[in-house]
Amino acid sequence: MRLTEITYEDARPIDSYGPGFFRIAGQVLHGPVLVTPWDAGPWGGLDDSAAPLALIDRIDVLFVGTGAEIAQVPLVFRAALESQGIGVEVMNSPAAARTYNVLLSEGRRIAAALLPV
Repeated sequence: MRLTEITYEDARPIDSYGPGFFRIAGQVLHGPVLVTPWDAGPWGGLDDSAAPLALIDRIDVLFVGTGAEIAQVPLVFRAALESQGIGVEVMNSPAAARTYNVLLSEGRRIAAALLPV
C-alpha cells in the first residue's frame, strides 16, 4: 500500500471535532461553524443563509453537516443557495468534515457549514 501525505498549502483543514467544538487549522471553535479554505468562524446555523450566500463566486459547493445524524435542511435555506448557483450537499457533520478535507486537498472551491456533534 502506498501512503501519500495530504497537504493543504495555505488552506484551512478541519483537524478534528468533538462534543460542541471543531478544531480548524489548530484553532478551536465552539458551536456551529462556517469553514472556507481561507477562513473559519461562527455560523448562525440552519436559519443563517446570509453567511454562505456571501461566498457567491468563491465556492461551488457547500457541505452542510447536520450534527451527529443526517437531517433535512430547511427548504428555504437550500433554495436560497441553489438559486445563486451554490450546490448544497447535506450529510452528518463527521462525513461533511472528511469530505471537505478531501476536496480541499484537491483545490476545489468548497466550504462547510457544520453543526456540532
